[in-house]
Amino acid sequence: MIAIRPASGHDVAAIDALLRTSFAQAEEADLVRDLCIAGDMVLMLAAHDEDTGTLAGTVAFSRMDVAVAGKPIAAVALAPVAVAADYRHKGVAEALIQAGINRLEQEGVMLCFVLGDPAFYARFGFDADFARNFDSPYAGDYLMALALQGGLVPCGVREHARHAPAFARLSQP
Repeated sequence: MIAIRPASGHDVAAIDALLRTSFAQAEEADLVRDLCIAGDMVLMLAAHDEDTGTLAGTVAFSRMDVAVAGKPIAAVALAPVAVAADYRHKGVAEALIQAGINRLEQEGVMLCFVLGDPAFYARFGFDADFARNFDSPYAGDYLMALALQGGLVPCGVREHARHAPAFARLSQP
């Protein structure tokens, strides 16, 4: 049985190891570390196998600077999401992402952005067209946004969508 809960200090080493083995480069692990150090991590969830105590996966949501009609709105970036090899294709990533979206909605976040595969993220409601008019270095078909709070994003010109500074150290999109 997989249980999802907020990550804690006890999870740091396992999350770092999972990120370093899940991606070809250490950038995602370094990103999570840098987001935490800078205080830009909004929510990090860990999925644990209750039978073995093994970390099955993790997802991170970090602070963004987003403006609509000249006003800042509460927004986050989903990145990264990682699942241990033995737990892939078993719904762990989907459960982590949905649990994160639900929690962010409860906390009053208005928008969630992700840079990733549209075929995967569309199942959660992420939409590249919704993100298209925001000024972002990641603008394009792979930058998607999900309106939370029942879609009650303020009306007006979509201005900028800036990720936390730690993202600037990643390889360019």
